[in-house]
Amino acid sequence: MPTTSPKTYEPCPRTRVAFLGLGVMGYSMAGHLALAGHQVTVYNRTASKSIAWCAEYPGATGSNAVNAANAQAATPRLAAHQADLVFCCVGNDDDLRSVTMGPDGAFAGMQPGAVFVDHTTASASIARELGALARHQGLHFVDAPVSGGQAGAQNGLLTVMCGGDAAAFEAARPVAMAFARAFTLVGESGAGQLAKMVNQICIAGLVQGLSEAIAFGQNAGLDMNKVLEVIGKGAAQSWQLDNRGKTMVADQFDFGFAVDWMRKDLGLVLDEGKRNGSRLPVTALVDQFYADVQHMGGRRWDTSSLIKRLK
Repeated sequence: MPTTSPKTYEPCPRTRVAFLGLGVMGYSMAGHLALAGHQVTVYNRTASKSIAWCAEYPGATGSNAVNAANAQAATPRLAAHQADLVFCCVGNDDDLRSVTMGPDGAFAGMQPGAVFVDHTTASASIARELGALARHQGLHFVDAPVSGGQAGAQNGLLTVMCGGDAAAFEAARPVAMAFARAFTLVGESGAGQLAKMVNQICIAGLVQGLSEAIAFGQNAGLDMNKVLEVIGKGAAQSWQLDNRGKTMVADQFDFGFAVDWMRKDLGLVLDEGKRNGSRLPVTALVDQFYADVQHMGGRRWDTSSLIKRLK
């Protein structure tokens, strides 16, 4: 979906960048880079998406723009050629390996000292693996999963949790702020992915609690829009309540962060929990509740559709 936000971009030297993966998130993120004045070369496994993106963003239009067209590339290697920063947002660990490794992968095309910034929600182990491979090849790697969903990407207001080398992080940060409201280094390689797991654990519990609360209130005959308005001014307030409460009351779920994606993320959380010895009983239970929603036909419903199990 095209970027429609009127976001104001902070001054930043114009940079040659690549963006790999033009899905629900990446299309808008790459668009913000173009609107901020950077020269962007894009790659997408389905080439028609790259063609559409280039038609929408034919050249840099920001305050730093010069006469140079944005472009598409046939492979990640070609997209990364001569780029100072390579951004990526794909589906999972295997997708990430496919765009970074091998003769057509981005690492093969990057110039020495270039920085690869991965916004995929993936495992901490793949982040560490690619971080080590990048260092071996004279490159830099930052794992940088995002929070904020499709709306955050469209409006350029994503929260980005980063792991990696401080110098690489600082090189990427001013450019990445085109699509972010926060871009924060939380530790070494893998730490960004671990922070995203913390984020998803919190969300899983919050959405289940909100689902039970709304279903309880409806069964009790309360006007839940009024109830949400008043408790949203107290200790129960949360982003989920503010942004999903009324749509849950209205039984509307055809938008937002899909249940399939949340199950993928919670699978990563549970795998990491087994590895590091964490006990995650609520997270494991909510993951199974999301499996129930999938069986109800809600694979693409927003995560707030947990309430459907209770009706």
